Amino acid sequence: MHATTTRRTRARRVAATVAAAALALTLAACGDDNSSTESKPSATTSASADPSADPSAAPTAAATASAEDVAALESVKVEGKPGTQPTITLPEKPFTVSANVARVVDEGSGDAIAEGDLIELGLTAVDGSDGKILGSTHDGEATGTWTVGSALPVLDDLLTTVKFGAQILMALPQDTTTVYVVEPLRVIPLRAEGKAVAPKDGLPTVTLGEDGAPTITPAKGDAPTELVVQPLIEGTGKTVEAGDNVLVQYSGVLWDGTAFDSSWGEGRTPFTVANVGQAQVIDGWNEGLVGQKVGSQVLLVVPPAKGYGDKEQGTIPPNSTLVFVVDILFA
Repeated sequence: MHATTTRRTRARRVAATVAAAALALTLAACGDDNSSTESKPSATTSASADPSADPSAAPTAAATASAEDVAALESVKVEGKPGTQPTITLPEKPFTVSANVARVVDEGSGDAIAEGDLIELGLTAVDGSDGKILGSTHDGEATGTWTVGSALPVLDDLLTTVKFGAQILMALPQDTTTVYVVEPLRVIPLRAEGKAVAPKDGLPTVTLGEDGAPTITPAKGDAPTELVVQPLIEGTGKTVEAGDNVLVQYSGVLWDGTAFDSSWGEGRTPFTVANVGQAQVIDGWNEGLVGQKVGSQVLLVVPPAKGYGDKEQGTIPPNSTLVFVVDILFA
């Protein structure tokens, strides 16, 4: 029973390992900027921060693959067209490499991929010790996101040489060597895209810059006492469900228009809300994001009871009504 439980636990961790790495790196990036972390909707560290679920945290990540590592990966057989469940056959068990190593299996036929692109990835992972599948996005596991050029050179260097629809075979020496087939699927837009929705009267107004960054102009009158969830752009993607990990762009101001935080701007990155509905963010976000569609932009007016209450939070005074414009990029 213990062995089975351990394998299932590891499978959950590795089922979308590159995705988990992307989430961990996104959270880390959100914490590395110069803004106050207390001003943010409070990122969760989540299980994705576990080094065993983060390929970039592999102990030999900085090592250079040897000729033996390259030859070993060449001997791994991959069967199955891109977009379908691949079969990964190891030449021997246990299969080991001494450093991160990758090669292109299929170059793909879609659009080119550029450094800096935020992309959606599919993934299949097998355990090098016995060749068994640890997890696969083709089994209904969540796909993940990756910013090309962000943290894992062995993968990033190849992504910029292939096209969407490609297959990349990669081996990383973690506790045991794990072998992956990684499939870049599409570019994820960095702003909301969809049909404009006319907001109700009496709310703050929003104007968008050329890059999609919002400017929020305060409304006149008293702030509402209940949470307001006002779509401004209705996307056509997946409906956000409780438990999803949601990637967003956002700007936040006080009811009087005083800005306190934003994911927009040079050096900033989208923000991940892990396990939305129960995420370590304010209640206004946990309640307001569920039920919205990917691609949407939502205005959230958050009363103190669903924000930070009577506590000062960085530059946010006690009993503040908060106004957020949130672009939902991915879930």
